[in-house]
Amino acid sequence: MTTHGDPAIRSGAPTVAARTGSPDAGDAAPDTNGDGLPATLTGLRAAIGAARFPLTLPSAEPARRTAAALTDQLDDYLLPRLARLDAPLLVVVGGSTGAGKSTLVNSLVQARVSAAGVLRPTTRSPVLVCNPADSAWFRQGELLPGLTRTNEPTEDPRTLHLVTAPALPAGLAFLDAPDIDSVVDANRALAGQLLAAADLWLFVTTAARYADAVPWELLRSARARGAAIAMVLDRVPPEAADEIAAHLSEMLAAQDLGAAPLFVLPETWVDGQGLLPNKATAPLSAWFARLAADAEARAAVVRQTLDGALASLHPTVEALAEAADEQVTTADALDDRVRAAYRGARRSVEEGLQDGRLLRGEVLARWQEFVGTGEFFRTLEARIGRLRDRLVAAVIGRPAPAAELRNAIESQLVTLLRGVASEAAENAYTGWRAHPAGAALLEPALAHPSDDLPERAERMIRDWQRGVLELVKAEGGDRRFVARTAAYAVNATGLAVMIAVFASTAFIPTGLEVATGAGTTVAAQAVLQAIFGDQAVRTLANKARADLLERVGALLDAEAARFLARTDEARPGADVGAELRRAAGRVEVARHRSGLADGDGRALPAPTSEGGTR
Repeated sequence: MTTHGDPAIRSGAPTVAARTGSPDAGDAAPDTNGDGLPATLTGLRAAIGAARFPLTLPSAEPARRTAAALTDQLDDYLLPRLARLDAPLLVVVGGSTGAGKSTLVNSLVQARVSAAGVLRPTTRSPVLVCNPADSAWFRQGELLPGLTRTNEPTEDPRTLHLVTAPALPAGLAFLDAPDIDSVVDANRALAGQLLAAADLWLFVTTAARYADAVPWELLRSARARGAAIAMVLDRVPPEAADEIAAHLSEMLAAQDLGAAPLFVLPETWVDGQGLLPNKATAPLSAWFARLAADAEARAAVVRQTLDGALASLHPTVEALAEAADEQVTTADALDDRVRAAYRGARRSVEEGLQDGRLLRGEVLARWQEFVGTGEFFRTLEARIGRLRDRLVAAVIGRPAPAAELRNAIESQLVTLLRGVASEAAENAYTGWRAHPAGAALLEPALAHPSDDLPERAERMIRDWQRGVLELVKAEGGDRRFVARTAAYAVNATGLAVMIAVFASTAFIPTGLEVATGAGTTVAAQAVLQAIFGDQAVRTLANKARADLLERVGALLDAEAARFLARTDEARPGADVGAELRRAAGRVEVARHRSGLADGDGRALPAPTSEGGTR
């Protein structure tokens, strides 16, 4: 058997104590104030829990996985380990399918504690083996709290099977994890979660599979976290041991993992209990025995892995914060597309009020009828006109010209609003459909205005018309005209003001208006100016126009809200990214204050050449 590794680096830190015994033997006293590691990690845990990534972006799914992995690591390892620094050293045994992990664990503890066989996957639920004196540490559930403890074998991947083995030295525990490349998704996910909860990663591979991609992905992840790692190269033909071990060593060095101790186990037989010969496992057993007996060495391993995990938080959380920022930026961009579409609708309404298009057709015909028949002037002259028109309407069976004009104004405005709302909905829908995040939020109904838009538009316009009448009353409140002609004259004047709103010239005729009968318009303007004054007429028209545009804006805002409500529901808080950065920064400060970062990252003792090693 060939072994190699770096000399032991055994330097203690005042913040990490490695004592072995019962939970009541006394714990290390981590800083528990608001700036200490436990408090800052708890704050980071809350910040990660508040982060959401609902919008469909390339970064979203990786961010969700990263957030879940960080949460698991905080819950499964960092917070429990800081709370119980003197817990036994946890060695998680991981590797590829069929690498012989369970057989190796059984052989190291001299008991068949984990199922081994030819069927794959063999290990479906994790098995934790420890000395009977250490079992209380793991039964309490502080480490890996999401796994239910049991004393019986089970196939439930969310159950942790606890086994005691007197042959395993106190202060050390093995956790046989599911295959890292299992065909069962849940097993692969659990394997990754368990490896992140290890003080020491023991990777087991074989002569046939040591170059597989999946193990190396996890090894690089372990290196990035600064975790303590040891390697076992299993089932190596004796004649190829030196060559394969040298090649694997070169690969480890190329990945900056050259300091990881490497143990080579020859291809051999197993006894009736499924255990490897003692001679094959003796160097590895001896190495673990020395580690278990040396509290200072165990403390150094804990310090290395704990500090490595803490150091990796900052860049990982930064990536998470960037993904959260991208969610907010994307939601804002989607909102901007909607607002741009409905701003265009508002401009179309404003242009419709300015370019005279609303004076054409039915509105112009009814206005000419209203003015040309003399009704406008008669109603300004005497109240009797109201009674006369009621009688005429009753005889001929049609509304008075004033009512027809009011209805024409309403109909023309409703038609305009339906048109601009349809165009805005289509533009907003198209804008979202062009973006993956927007497309995922769409439903077919958003491509069109709300079903009740016509009814809401009609109510809005009627409310506006009543508002115009109130405006006429308010503007002429101190004039004898209003007192003399009362409500009917106010109604006629209000209709004239509504017509004035439909042209930015406020009754100053354009070429189109002259060609279509502006003479009557000018006549009406002259009467209004005689009653209210030239500036008052313009003021009335401007106020009525501003009121109409405000009401139109509210109507279109309600239409846009159908889109914006979807981004509001999906949008993470605007400060999520900043809070993640602040929380990670506080952890980094507390990490340096703790003294964990004082070591040089090489905590594992070197293997020794004994027991037939070459």
